[in-house]
Amino acid sequence: MLVQLDQIRAAAERIRGVAVRTPLLRWDDDVWLKPESLQPVGAFKMRGAYNRLSTLTDAERIAGVITYSSGNHGQAVARCARLLGISAVIVMPSDAPALKADRVRADGAELILSDPGNDARRALAEQLAVERGLTLVPPYDDAQIIAGQGTCGLEICEDLPEVAEVVVPVSGGGLISGIAAAVKALQPAARVIGVEPEYAADAADSLAAGEIRAWTTEQTHRTIADGLRVNRIGDLPWEHLRVLVDGIVTVSDESMREAIRQAARRARLVLEPSGAVPLAAHLAGALGPVRGPRVLVLSGGNVDPALFAEVMAE
Repeated sequence: MLVQLDQIRAAAERIRGVAVRTPLLRWDDDVWLKPESLQPVGAFKMRGAYNRLSTLTDAERIAGVITYSSGNHGQAVARCARLLGISAVIVMPSDAPALKADRVRADGAELILSDPGNDARRALAEQLAVERGLTLVPPYDDAQIIAGQGTCGLEICEDLPEVAEVVVPVSGGGLISGIAAAVKALQPAARVIGVEPEYAADAADSLAAGEIRAWTTEQTHRTIADGLRVNRIGDLPWEHLRVLVDGIVTVSDESMREAIRQAARRARLVLEPSGAVPLAAHLAGALGPVRGPRVLVLSGGNVDPALFAEVMAE
């Protein structure tokens, strides 16, 4: 069952005062930026994590939670768990940026490193959840997570009712699922377009094939967009994707680097590669001509400082 608008509106009430209502910043005449990099944990994941954790039962809160993440969801669960007084265990890949790992520890969560593949960290988290009696909080394959991410789309439609196109990064699919559910309910004529790295284009591959296609860890780890290296889209996000999303385009790593530079110089925004893919698609012309207000959802800004310095120096 797809997430409905009333679930997204309920999530908006739960996260009010915790997640930031990020602004729409004008980029060009008819192009706007939605900088989720301005969230307290530097990425949109705060929305879904707080919504999910705030709906736990008392027994689940006492027992604690566990999640698996490439980085940003782990940070969000760690922060939200601390705010709600819940203990948290975060499983992240051993090659996750140090910045993300350090922030998980700073919020008091237990950090456990796994092999780089998404399947490996998920399996470890599921095993520990059973052994320790913890509640598993998935990064994207969960209705409450999707509803929380959908509050981003709700804000877009409220702040720009005439929106014609919303462009969203795609990893496991939670963000684009929630945004599409909100946008299609409020502005049915608006297009929702996903963007993936060409080196981790499993969702675009799946949409073209009409069924979920998985990519290997060796394939997805070729991209610098560490937050978009998921091997396959989630089952529940897939149901949203195939019904509500109008298409997915892909971008090169070099185009992400250019988008990071442009965002810093023109909009004074710091983006990570994963968060820069919508702007990369716009700058590269992958989205086609602008036909009405276009919103680029910049999903995160937790870039490794060394990588950011390298990109800005190019």
